[in-house]
Amino acid sequence: MIANLQILLDAPALSLQLLIDGILIGAVFALAAYGLALVWGVTNVINVAQGEFVMLGGFITVLCADYGLSPLIGMPIAAASLYVLGWVLFQLVIVHLVGRDMFNSVLATFGIAIVLQQLMAHVFGGADRIVESGLGSWFFLDGLIGIAKVKVLVFVACIALGIALAIFLARSRQGQAIRATAQEPRAASVLGIETRRVYALTFALNAAICGAAGALAAMAYTIHAYGGLAYTIRSFMIVVMAGIGNLAGIIWAALSLGVAENFAGFILGVQYQIAFVFGLLVVVLVLRNWRLKRKRLYLR
Repeated sequence: MIANLQILLDAPALSLQLLIDGILIGAVFALAAYGLALVWGVTNVINVAQGEFVMLGGFITVLCADYGLSPLIGMPIAAASLYVLGWVLFQLVIVHLVGRDMFNSVLATFGIAIVLQQLMAHVFGGADRIVESGLGSWFFLDGLIGIAKVKVLVFVACIALGIALAIFLARSRQGQAIRATAQEPRAASVLGIETRRVYALTFALNAAICGAAGALAAMAYTIHAYGGLAYTIRSFMIVVMAGIGNLAGIIWAALSLGVAENFAGFILGVQYQIAFVFGLLVVVLVLRNWRLKRKRLYLR
């Protein structure tokens, strides 16, 4: 570890490379986290299958590429497929969790995650998969820094999708219905909003967002049948750090996590990178609990 720190000090270009890579992958984390924040804020359901939705979207894109389709065409196919899956899962499972204790939603969606994991492992196998883009890379500082063009494309697409989702929620009729239901479901129901339909739309929209995030991740990073848990933990931690409904906060938290995880992976070793994410989650939860306790004491 000390040797790796010394390398970073001696090679500023390497630190810049890690910073850029962390920011680029952080955009994928932000997209998945925003979907989790949407479902959590509207239905009060914590979707533990969030990462599995991301992985499934990636595998659908890989499947499209195997059949000769462009991965850019695979992205809307993945999003549409996950939208349908999200709608079906809501009608079968999630509808019974709305308004109930949050622990029930954790258990139920954990079961969904296990089922999706096993299905993906059975259908797609247990190997890492990636869609080859063939776009090449840009090189700077005499080749010391390389930026894959597909990663930049993924970063721009993630930010654009996040902004489009924010505009949809702010200006569209369905988006306003979602916001009204999140604020006060009983009042929204009195005003004629079908809250059950809004809940279903929200969960399906979240699944579609995850499908798009997975499709983009498959173009620039590897996906794995059992890789969903890491995305779920990242999404949960980002939402806890930023707060539900805070799009700007989610983006900054996701980019910061991407950078921190990249540096931790280099300093501690790649084998400890996910362990660092889990450890950071514990720290975030402890600090969040401490802040809430201080706030309650202050209000007294």
